[in-house]
Amino acid sequence: MKLQTPVTIGKSVFRATFEDKFFALGSCFADNIGGKMASLGFDISVNPFGTLYNPVSVCNSVARLSSGVPFTEKECVRMGAGSSLICSFSHHTAAARATKEEFLKDANASLTEASKAWKEASKVIITLGTAWCFEHIASGEIVSNCLKIDAKEFNRRRLSVSETSTLLKNMVSRFPEKGFIFTVSPIRHLKDGAHGNQLSKSVLLLAIDEVLQAFPERTDYFPAYEIFMDELRDYRFYAPDMVHPSPQAVDYIWGRFAQWALREEDIPELEARQKALLASAHRPITGR
Repeated sequence: MKLQTPVTIGKSVFRATFEDKFFALGSCFADNIGGKMASLGFDISVNPFGTLYNPVSVCNSVARLSSGVPFTEKECVRMGAGSSLICSFSHHTAAARATKEEFLKDANASLTEASKAWKEASKVIITLGTAWCFEHIASGEIVSNCLKIDAKEFNRRRLSVSETSTLLKNMVSRFPEKGFIFTVSPIRHLKDGAHGNQLSKSVLLLAIDEVLQAFPERTDYFPAYEIFMDELRDYRFYAPDMVHPSPQAVDYIWGRFAQWALREEDIPELEARQKALLASAHRPITGR
């Protein structure tokens, strides 16, 4: 009796190795996979601006990493909801600080380090979460985070397949020395209902497919979304919020990703590192 629909994934078009330098950008699923890789000794930089959800914010972040242009006082924004913290529309709220000076100091120190890592990266993992974006009316900027500012200050719209495809293809074409692995986050954005979430994910999937057709030797797609929806179609694999994957689900998808991305000869080394990590986390009972 089969109680699961397996997702056949084969192997990536380019094999990742422990010698590669990785960079991961995008939704919190990028944080999950990036965190797994960092804990296992991979050389990886993950979301230096915080979690990014839409394709525009991802591409804008890549442009900033490439240029290394420092953040300035003009980009400082006071957060909403009565907060006195300072952030920017390029950052997640986790980057907010008490003063402009403190924010700029930390943001630019992080940018300097991340810009160097970006230029050295050979493999880039991009996880897209939603095709919906928020445009700040006063500045015309599509923001990475609304910073709890009143919704009336933004226009909300869904990107088209053409817009998204063009953005991603332009990004890939600018960096011919890098390989790009695309994923779509399994995390559901239910503000527009289940059907609205599917429409948004469909935009991302169709756009990524166009990118893969344009750059077949330097891009690939890992079906994290499909694995979660089909192989793990049970609420026991969700976190208590019924939106995010549970730790068990993240572990499962990471295992599939590693088997897909790594060379066969590197799998024993990966397994050895995983065993060592588990052993290091074990606290022996001393009887005290």
